[in-house]
Amino acid sequence: MEQSIALEHLETSDSITIFFEKPKNLPSEYRYQLLLDGRPAGESDRTHFQLEHLSADTGFLVQVRILSGAQVWASSEELFLRTGEKKRRLDVTKEPYLAAGDGSTMDREAIQRALDDCTAGDVVYVPAGVYLTGALRLHSDTELYLEEGAVLQGTDRPDDYLPRIWSRFEGTELSCYSSLLNLGELDHAGGPSCQNVLIRGGGTIASGGRRLAERVIEQEREALKDYLAELGDRILECEKPETIPGRVRPRLINMSNCENVRITGVDLRDGASWNVHMIYSRGITTDHCRFYSEDVWNGDGWDPDSSEDCVIFGCVFYTGDDSIAVKSGKNPEGNRIARPARNIRIFDCRCAFGHGITIGSEMSGGVEQVKIWDCDMSSSLSGIEIKGTRKRGGYVRDIEVRDCRVSRILFHSVGYNDDGIGAPVPPVFERCRFERLHITGKCLDHDRQYHDVDCMELVGFDAPGHKLRDILFKDVTLGVAGESRTQKIGLQLCEGITLQQIRCY
Repeated sequence: MEQSIALEHLETSDSITIFFEKPKNLPSEYRYQLLLDGRPAGESDRTHFQLEHLSADTGFLVQVRILSGAQVWASSEELFLRTGEKKRRLDVTKEPYLAAGDGSTMDREAIQRALDDCTAGDVVYVPAGVYLTGALRLHSDTELYLEEGAVLQGTDRPDDYLPRIWSRFEGTELSCYSSLLNLGELDHAGGPSCQNVLIRGGGTIASGGRRLAERVIEQEREALKDYLAELGDRILECEKPETIPGRVRPRLINMSNCENVRITGVDLRDGASWNVHMIYSRGITTDHCRFYSEDVWNGDGWDPDSSEDCVIFGCVFYTGDDSIAVKSGKNPEGNRIARPARNIRIFDCRCAFGHGITIGSEMSGGVEQVKIWDCDMSSSLSGIEIKGTRKRGGYVRDIEVRDCRVSRILFHSVGYNDDGIGAPVPPVFERCRFERLHITGKCLDHDRQYHDVDCMELVGFDAPGHKLRDILFKDVTLGVAGESRTQKIGLQLCEGITLQQIRCY
């Protein structure tokens, strides 16, 4: 019987993007075919299609089929989709804004005025040029379009990221410097405060990177000198001495209590800490973007934090830390707030440099229903890593990884970022499925050197009921073709670990 595919879609005034979950039990040979108005319009081996350079307010009949040889193995319903209406352009270089875009004039006021003026029928248009700015704020129903060659360039001066805003970093709510782009207001008990935002184009959103981070840490260390002195040896529970003063660093894009936000097509570069951070948010989509933060400590790419129904696909990462990190708060605050991260989908993403895909270590509010497919994390330090500390509490469950190439798989407790009052019981890691993986057993370190590593490290927690449990690995290849060496799988404090169809070069 022919299978059914459920399509999801995103429209702008000149594009339609279609994506769908990868079906299970696909035939050994298959390809996805796009039909437009009943006629074949393209084929792919990825679970998304992008139609660009379309006319505004124009309708199309769209269908996707999965072909196996000459047979149709699965198909979607035929959908009638329409591009958005053409919007009024608010050009930041024109009257009344007059941004210079010369890389030396401070354009923050001009760009902010255009953002403030933007209604649902407008688009803030940034033509080619370098627009020097500090923190900017977006409201509901805003579209920001960066033309190819346009750069929103955040400064490296901490004062340009004032006033501070209430945010969350490494699982703790606190007053942080404003990010370069700021959406919504933080409220862990509340609903959306910013909705329906689109950030797109072929341009770049960049911040002050490492220099901005160092300056913020220097100022905050001075402000906290008495508190840091009181901590004494307890500072060793943190990742490094800069951890506590570093928590107030601005992100590149900060979304708090947001809903229905899409970031597409842009380069995201040099946040002073994490680049795209969504907190207590729902329906955040990021696609066809490139992330660059190689020399930034904590330079994560995309971090859904106690957020739901978030999707990322078609992205490439060159990051100084995790490419993607799914989080839900840190003990004890994360246990108390108890807002999980759930229903996160990650597909067709590639790590060119960085730590790979991570869940944790801040996962005290719980993480569940994460699906990962068609990703390449082989050029990463950690591949796919699920981590916490014994203090965290909370849970990670129902993780599904399919058809990926990774450096290694890690389930374990880590010894850093371990300050805070511990939960009454350790975390629970359970019910995870890994299928059709190639695990190379080689990681890429910060000096861009490859090293042999164990293909899997699976470690639970030393307390009754908290062993790593109910984990399936099926149809997995270990090692690299042409290299004959022993591949290792480490198991400790585990139960119900199933290994099926494991092959080794």
